Amino acid sequence: MYLYVDKREGLERVPEKLLELFGEPKHVVTMVLTPEKKLARADVEKVLAEIGERGFYLQMPPAVDSEMSAIAAQNSKLQR
Repeated sequence: MYLYVDKREGLERVPEKLLELFGEPKHVVTMVLTPEKKLARADVEKVLAEIGERGFYLQMPPAVDSEMSAIAAQNSKLQR
């Protein structure tokens, strides 16, 4: 799973509960996101909107079994 945040804010707007469930974050990449940018498994406009509104965007892996479906459902509840 990937957690997108604004570089200037870091994790400050990410809810504590999400960080507990997420585990220790590890920096993977820094990128400039623009509406024209293509992402492999996420809609960049939705990512930008979520970061603007909530301070983060959580990208879950594709749900392939019941365990992953449960994690995806938990994520949906956290984003409300």
